[in-house]
Amino acid sequence: MQSLEIIGFKRANLGKSEAKALREEAQVPCVLYGGSEQVHFSVPAILFRELVYSPNVYQVELNVEGTIYKAIMQDLQFHPVNEQLLHVDFLLLNDEKEVKVDVPVRFVGSSPGVMAGGKLVTKLRKLRVKALPANLPDTIAVDISDLELGKSIKVNKITPENYVILTNPLSPVATVTIPRALKSAQTEEKKGKK
Repeated sequence: MQSLEIIGFKRANLGKSEAKALREEAQVPCVLYGGSEQVHFSVPAILFRELVYSPNVYQVELNVEGTIYKAIMQDLQFHPVNEQLLHVDFLLLNDEKEVKVDVPVRFVGSSPGVMAGGKLVTKLRKLRVKALPANLPDTIAVDISDLELGKSIKVNKITPENYVILTNPLSPVATVTIPRALKSAQTEEKKGKK
């Protein structure tokens, strides 16, 4: 799993007015869970660009005033109107404790359905997995080399390595749709055979 460093500053006061003042200074209030006690801190909003606005999952090295924590981003909240990042929750990583994370899907292989004129439609961009921090994958490879026109590949066709997939096994990950032009050509062909 890729790693990213984020530098934070301890928060002296907790509460809505303190959080609002931090946001006005382009700081994001944050909390680190999973340790013996919660750590409340703030981070300059600009440092979240690569972590939040990326399809990748990162292990975060939090440096809160010199104390280093290994964590993952667990939850984030945005303002409903201006989409400003309001709050971020981090989960402290423990090498012996499994964590649940959403991991991006990566398609491998060439689909015969796409080569025949179909369109690959992604149904799930990420899958929820449970694993020890050392076994968390950067991406989950989904082989589409058997995917024909009008067919789907489901979560249960993916073979996990050292992690458990928590997403519903019957959920489709991707489908190859038949374009309208190809459908009408097939319909005409069937009519001609009668």
